[in-house]
Amino acid sequence: DQVRVDTKNTKPKPIKKRSSQNFRCACVGKFGIAKKKIMPKFSTIAVAALLIASTTKNVDAFGSLPSFAGGVKSSSALHMSSYPTSHKDVLWTPSIKTGARDTEIGPITNYCEDLYQVMRRKTRTVECGPIKFGSEHPIVRQTMATTNTADVDATIEQVMRCADKGFDLVRITVQGKREANASMQIREGLFKKGYTIPLCADMHFQPVIAQLVADAVEKIRINPGNFADGRKDFEEKVYESEDDYVKEREYLFDSFVPLVEKCKRLNRAMRIGTNHGSLSSRVLSFYGDTPRGMVESAIEFADICRSQDYHNFVFSMKASNPLVMVQSYRLLAAEQYRLGWDYPLHLGVTEAGEGEDGRMKSAIGIGTLLADGLGDTVRVSLTEDPEFEYEPCNQLAKMAEARLATNEDAAARQKAVKTYVDTRDITKYERRSGAQPISEESDGVNVERFLSPFGSVISAVTPEMLSEENIKYFYNELGCKTAVGMPFKDLATSDSIFLRSLPPKENVAARTALRRLVEVSTGIIVPAEELEKDPLPYAVALMDLDEAIEKDGKLPEGAIRLAVTIHGTEDDATIAKVKDLKPMVVLLRTEPSISNLHASRRVFEIFKSNDIDTAVIHHYQTESSDSNDLALEIGTRIGSLLTDGDGDGILVEQIGQKQHFSLDFLRKTSFSLLQGCRMRSTKTEFVSCPSCGRTLFDLQETTARIQDATGHLPGVTVAVMGCIVNGPGEMADADFGYVGTLPGKVDLYYGKEVVKKSIPNDDAVDALIDLIKEYDMWVDKETEEEEEEALTAAA
Repeated sequence: DQVRVDTKNTKPKPIKKRSSQNFRCACVGKFGIAKKKIMPKFSTIAVAALLIASTTKNVDAFGSLPSFAGGVKSSSALHMSSYPTSHKDVLWTPSIKTGARDTEIGPITNYCEDLYQVMRRKTRTVECGPIKFGSEHPIVRQTMATTNTADVDATIEQVMRCADKGFDLVRITVQGKREANASMQIREGLFKKGYTIPLCADMHFQPVIAQLVADAVEKIRINPGNFADGRKDFEEKVYESEDDYVKEREYLFDSFVPLVEKCKRLNRAMRIGTNHGSLSSRVLSFYGDTPRGMVESAIEFADICRSQDYHNFVFSMKASNPLVMVQSYRLLAAEQYRLGWDYPLHLGVTEAGEGEDGRMKSAIGIGTLLADGLGDTVRVSLTEDPEFEYEPCNQLAKMAEARLATNEDAAARQKAVKTYVDTRDITKYERRSGAQPISEESDGVNVERFLSPFGSVISAVTPEMLSEENIKYFYNELGCKTAVGMPFKDLATSDSIFLRSLPPKENVAARTALRRLVEVSTGIIVPAEELEKDPLPYAVALMDLDEAIEKDGKLPEGAIRLAVTIHGTEDDATIAKVKDLKPMVVLLRTEPSISNLHASRRVFEIFKSNDIDTAVIHHYQTESSDSNDLALEIGTRIGSLLTDGDGDGILVEQIGQKQHFSLDFLRKTSFSLLQGCRMRSTKTEFVSCPSCGRTLFDLQETTARIQDATGHLPGVTVAVMGCIVNGPGEMADADFGYVGTLPGKVDLYYGKEVVKKSIPNDDAVDALIDLIKEYDMWVDKETEEEEEEALTAAA
């Protein structure tokens, strides 16, 4: 008997032999439409011989026959007369540019199953060895090996560790024939150790090698940007018409069809994986560096697969920029709905980085899409060993599964949201920009920096933080610079603070500290009932919306501005009264009994329909005790709203008896969220690949050195790429690139242009600094003494 084993080292379980009668041929017409079924005739001896071969050699006995999902087979002879053999015979998806798609199929209507409940998008099942992708199956957790694939033993050991950790699939790099041959040994070695965890070969530039490695692994990942177009270049092509663009499909078809045929024959899975930074020069020239270009590139390759009646594939639309990534996936899902396609989606933010920042960026992109019900497999790309990717990957998948309306509690929260009409346009990103405070003569202080137009961070503060011995550290934790004991706002200083209770007026040191913060334009938001008991000059009084309406917005003594809290349970007319109250800011803190995502969307829809431009800060309360979990929570719950352009900042408040995180950590985490959502840049942005078998230097060590040397340059983006595949291919958003090209050698890029070549690793970080200086984007780090001298002079 054949045997199947779990992805971990468990006892083999016998499975039922397949009958030869299960194998049927589908005679498929030119456009992939089955016309009739033909039963191939095999002698009993031939069938027996084939079955014996399949069980003793661990290969598909019907290897010469194309294998359909579900065991359907067809002969190569039938293929030659049934499927397109030229790009001219393919039924290509109608053009988006000419409007033919809208005319022939109709406009885009939806991008997810339900706008008001979280339902998984319905997909077909894609088979990949012992696992299955699709809406009828659990979300697949996957990662990528960082070992040199040619090192068979090391790769086997790492894949086993990943399987033991809980991963369902591991991707390995395949650069050439040597790695393709090693893949076969890795697969066999894993089988011998009792591991059937499927392997995916990551392919770039090598169509022939892709065919070779299909013999060894269960899945092939191809990148439409470089599979047929060769080495990455940014040469601009000029197309006089769409006909000129379409003519170049010939070489795409010719180079791709042999792999499609083989994957079909062996029942291998495939991922058509488009990357924002590695679109071909052909697509870049015609569609630009856009989500639309990413989607159209993938659709072309899918059209070729479909022309051969091959459907065992998934899509991905990765980008290092979460906003681009989210828009691309949503656009692809919308096109699939329009075209009647149902292929699963692989989710990932490429080159997310490391630590909380990497987890935050992944949560913003992946969590947003999972909240839409999109996504069937997840990979969190971190610049860490692959085993460390499991926890965030698994946590995001579990959060998504808990949010589904198939769960009674989740369904109740989503149904509890009052009725509204969702008018978001997922084909473009437009940020709602809330109004900024305007100073008046009667204020006595400058209120204009209480909020930031690029996204605000409000820090929750307790009276204990304002004790006399803590005040100096308190300023630092807010991100202030200090001179002679006085605080000054810096680039990443909290814009305002939130105090649930005030230190008594008798606490002179605490009250002085608050006054000094107000003097440097830091807002102090305090509940109105607290201010009524103990007034604080220049405060912002916070009221629930119902209370503010009842009091007609009247402020307590000493307060100069109003803030209101909206809980999401108010009726439309009540929320619309915000326009008359004219508060400085709304704190949006939805009730636990309703869905935060849908209730928040409803509030923004009411604001839009009533032309309310008040700034909205997402007020997030947490009892989390783990920093990584907190990053995933905030990235998913708040990032999913900010990626729609809904929100002007964040306030993170710890609740419960114990405060697990410092004020400084929560401030930095909040700024990381805003930077990840492309709102406010307060530090150098690093686009760092997660390492793989192609990496030509110690990526984690090198990234740490570069971060230490250049991490003080807000507004500058530096890409650290381990090989030529990722650089310049996947660093389209970067100002500067640090790319491994040869062992021990690095190329440096400015934008998409290589400007320095073959720099020894030991000299490359200094050369990168020189390059940043050359383009006038360098600022020297100030010492504490220099900072204090400058601030004292300014004061």
